[in-house]
Amino acid sequence: MKRREFVKQLGAGALVAGAVTTGCSTQKPGDREAQGTPAQRFHWKMVTTWPKNFPGMGTAVNKLVALIDEMSGGRLEIKVYGAGELVPAFEVFDAVSAGTAEMGHGAAYYWKGKSEVAQFFSTVPFGLTAQEMNAWLYYGGGMELWRELYEPFGLVPIAAGNTGVQMGGWFNKEINSPQDLKGLKMRIPGLGGEVLRRLGGTPVNLPGGEIFTALQSGTIDATEWVGPYNDLAFGLYKAAKYYYYPGWHEPGTTLECIVNRKAFEGLPEDLRAIVETACKAVNLDLLSEFTARNNAALHQLVTEHKVALRAFPETVLKELRETADKVVAELAGKEPMAQKIFSSFREFRDQVTAWDNISERAYLNTRG
Repeated sequence: MKRREFVKQLGAGALVAGAVTTGCSTQKPGDREAQGTPAQRFHWKMVTTWPKNFPGMGTAVNKLVALIDEMSGGRLEIKVYGAGELVPAFEVFDAVSAGTAEMGHGAAYYWKGKSEVAQFFSTVPFGLTAQEMNAWLYYGGGMELWRELYEPFGLVPIAAGNTGVQMGGWFNKEINSPQDLKGLKMRIPGLGGEVLRRLGGTPVNLPGGEIFTALQSGTIDATEWVGPYNDLAFGLYKAAKYYYYPGWHEPGTTLECIVNRKAFEGLPEDLRAIVETACKAVNLDLLSEFTARNNAALHQLVTEHKVALRAFPETVLKELRETADKVVAELAGKEPMAQKIFSSFREFRDQVTAWDNISERAYLNTRG
């Protein structure tokens, strides 16, 4: 999608929001230059955990930098580096923290070696959906806690995408009972991976670009990635037969834009507002894209590629749910900051569940 087409698709609202947050100034980005005062320009680098231009996550990053360029009148130009181009996929956090790049894009569970509790800001097994996650972050105090957590690393986190409920994964054997998880080598990150470990499996953390080869070669027995749209693009149906749902481990995965704090604070106020507004626009856009694209992709996987679509048995989900509760509770008890974040997360989850039961869930059950 071309830059101007994307901006037009998002509508004038995003551009208006940028103007409002900068004090409703009527001065256009180029006015200062027209008056003979050159506007200060910034040239940044963005590193990502995704293969460059990969459908969904990779293209969302391209949209983000295009929108920032458009809204800033070219005053903030950002060059995107896909996984491995400037730094390896899982070194994005360190690169932005050190200032090697001013921005990064990934998911917080990839940095659990830096901060285990950061995983609450990506996804929690049997946790919040995308809509609920956004509500917690924007209106439930989640964003403030996220920024407090990242402050010692010199980073400013901003929500910049969500996959929605993911699929349960690709398997080379049927999963009929919890016993079938024992000995299973599966690519699965974050807290979901720890749940698998507790049930006798071996979680493996691989960047997206290495998944197909590992599954095809037998290095792993199973994998989860995202959902039909991305899984079809990677050709995972060529390496595994069974496709399971639901994605108990990732019910609404938030993707993050992380910004080097020193670089961010070095921007004029209007450019800081533009970066945040553009991230919020892409946060909505990517979830909308996944919701739209997954439908056609799943149909193609099942009808054209004859994928065996399977639901996890309730006995398996029960074991996963009980184990997940223990894993999350243990993480929350490790340090005061973890308990602070979990308490906020849990309180919001309990409150929103009561509303969901008489709104979203009731409606979907009625619609059938």
